[in-house]
Amino acid sequence: MAELLDDHPPFSTVPPAAGVTTPPDPSPPLDGTAPASLDGTASPPLDGTARARALLAAQPVTEGHTELPESLDPEDLPPVRAPEIGAQLWSLHVEEDEGVVGTLRRIDSVRALVATCPEDLRLAHTSSELADARNCGRVAALLGPVGWSALGGSAATLRAYHALGVRAVNLTCFDRFARDAVREMNRIGLAVDLSGADPDTVRSALAVTRAPALLTRATPEALPDDVLRLLGGNGAVLMVTVTEDPAAAADALDRVREVAGPRCVGVSRTTAPAVGYVPLFAELLRRGWTAQELVGLAHANATRALRETEFLSRTNRIRRAAA
Repeated sequence: MAELLDDHPPFSTVPPAAGVTTPPDPSPPLDGTAPASLDGTASPPLDGTARARALLAAQPVTEGHTELPESLDPEDLPPVRAPEIGAQLWSLHVEEDEGVVGTLRRIDSVRALVATCPEDLRLAHTSSELADARNCGRVAALLGPVGWSALGGSAATLRAYHALGVRAVNLTCFDRFARDAVREMNRIGLAVDLSGADPDTVRSALAVTRAPALLTRATPEALPDDVLRLLGGNGAVLMVTVTEDPAAAADALDRVREVAGPRCVGVSRTTAPAVGYVPLFAELLRRGWTAQELVGLAHANATRALRETEFLSRTNRIRRAAA
């Protein structure tokens, strides 16, 4: 029944009186001005917190590398999250000795979890499905990243993960198999996640991939400026973990914005879900970030990278079919 309501907004069961028009509920604009009151008088300008809250209400966050508890207990569902979340990349990392079997169990648990919470969550495999979930008031759950050790050095395993809905793999070293795996990921539409990779590995991966990389748990302070510029040229998105100190996250994002460019910023999970993302966005507004840049930070940059990865994969398939 819930599915039948997805595309139809709820309407009041009480009709308005004849000849009476109900005024729309004004939403605060993002430029800092407040809407005029019903009598036409101007309201005081919105402060940074109110502007950040208004922006995030309209443009919810796509969150990178969301950690889930080891035991996905149905009694604790849905998982705790910040209120401004519209989509999450759910980490499938397991202990190294669990390998492929542990990862498959994790995927199975996540899919069961999403099925248990149809009013809150929706599994998304594409950027379009991500947007559809957000438009229906659900939080989109994207599978990935998978840990590099869970591939077992097998391209067949890589393809199997993709068939199960995984959309990102975390590459942390670079060798001959990694080079071939990156090309295969480009071909089938898997995002290359370079979180935790050392600068040389990042350089090597960027020399091969034709699709934008993701860093779903980025640590910009570990990357020199030349690597950040390479990531900018690739169109990569660095999703910075948000802590209880919004200034620290803002400092990291300022550097990425300055060196790699504003289309390369994104956010990873917040370590304080109850606080959410409003303090960070308010801090960035104070520092002069534009509304367009903040929309990119919230979700547009990550969505663009996923969409370009999908497009490259489709283009590859069309070219092979025409050959």
